[in-house]
Amino acid sequence: MGENGAGKNHLHNNQVFDLSIDVLPQGGSKCFDDDGRLKRTGTVWTASAHIITAVIGSGVLSLAWATAQLGWIAGPAVMFLFSFVTYYTSSLLAACYRSGDPVNGKRNYTYMDAVRSNLGGFKVKICGCIQYVNLFGVAVGYTIASAISMMAIKRSNCFHASAGKNSCRMNSNPYMIAFGIAEIIFSQIPDFDQLWWLSIVAAVMSFTYSTIGLGLGIAKVAETGKIRGSLTGISVGTVTQTQKIWRSFQALGDIAFAYSYSLILIEIQDTLKAPPSESKTMKKATLLSVGVTTLFFMLCGCMGYAAFGDLSPGNLLTGFGFYNPFWLLDIANAAIVIHLVGAYQVYCQPLFAFVEKTAAEKFPDSEFITKDIKIPIPGFRTYNLNLFRLVWRTIFVMATTLISMLLPFFNDIVGLLGALGFWPLTVYFPVEMYISQKKIPKWSTRWLCLQILSIACLIITIAAAAGSIAGVMLDLKSYKPFSTDY
Repeated sequence: MGENGAGKNHLHNNQVFDLSIDVLPQGGSKCFDDDGRLKRTGTVWTASAHIITAVIGSGVLSLAWATAQLGWIAGPAVMFLFSFVTYYTSSLLAACYRSGDPVNGKRNYTYMDAVRSNLGGFKVKICGCIQYVNLFGVAVGYTIASAISMMAIKRSNCFHASAGKNSCRMNSNPYMIAFGIAEIIFSQIPDFDQLWWLSIVAAVMSFTYSTIGLGLGIAKVAETGKIRGSLTGISVGTVTQTQKIWRSFQALGDIAFAYSYSLILIEIQDTLKAPPSESKTMKKATLLSVGVTTLFFMLCGCMGYAAFGDLSPGNLLTGFGFYNPFWLLDIANAAIVIHLVGAYQVYCQPLFAFVEKTAAEKFPDSEFITKDIKIPIPGFRTYNLNLFRLVWRTIFVMATTLISMLLPFFNDIVGLLGALGFWPLTVYFPVEMYISQKKIPKWSTRWLCLQILSIACLIITIAAAAGSIAGVMLDLKSYKPFSTDY
């Protein structure tokens, strides 16, 4: 992704967002791909690891709460429906990686490149704004989520030591700062291609804590001897009729966004080696990863709901639904933190690459931006230190950490950003690009089906956004900046 030569391509002024580079094909070379870039090495497994790292976020732990709002019928049905929508629209998007010929056509290196090649015009800038604001929002959300998990470890040990007598209140700021320092170090990994090992570690961690959450849910059901919950979800009486509606909308949004990784799909696809064609490999990786995540989502959501019924906590492992065995909870929460370190990087790489390439195009003669300082690391290959990368990525991580400390209820705002990003990035652009690329005639059966899918997802997005806004309004009533205690 991060090519030093990006700055050497002089582009027209009206192509501010253009990151594509047309180079003479070098398809015959062992070291280079058909676009003159170093041979890509990604496989179905590395792509699946990237997707699973992005998708099985700690959001999987809130699915018991989402299932509780919708009930035993709608909860699993909605999860299954969104897994299908995500797989289908991701397949449409994967087909847009190359323009024209699916094997030898011009590559689109980023989501915005794909939109430019297929749709063009003002839509490119709208896509860029939505994509990068969302990525920034995810980074802030992950900082808050990791701090909550770190505090859950401290609190669970404190409860255990004081035999439950101490309330163990603590401030979240030091934990957010610690996470920020770790991210500053990892953000110096230059690009997606070199991130594969962190993604695999993160994917293993996500399975670890999901399995623990699932196991504790099964143990709780076995202990009480009954499956809780109802067919229609949380009962009116436990919450008011209005709350039930808002919560159902929010749950719908939570499930829809739990699956979406379209923001980074093209960037992941750009790491894949060919042959076979990148779109074929990506479709296999999408099927594999969406299948695995759906299974985990169903199990964690349903077992959590069976264990707690209407009282399902917003986060299965930090909401203190479980108190014992405390050491197992500590392992699960540590796994969440390690996973979020990797997931933060997977989501931020496209944003890092966009800013760095744009800077290199604007200031091609600036050594601060384009020059790499080679640092030999014993036992490893030489590390290329770029001063602009060091400074800009450090400032970015510091900004996300500061906003996390300022707006600790940002998870509701991330829900809102997710709502606003879900329809355009996961459904609208992939559908429109596919129609344009395959030249599907207007008002044909296929065109109508694709438009119905798009409109249905737009309605869900609006409902979920309304639910998130209601949540943010509620949070603002008890808001004090920089003073969050849990």
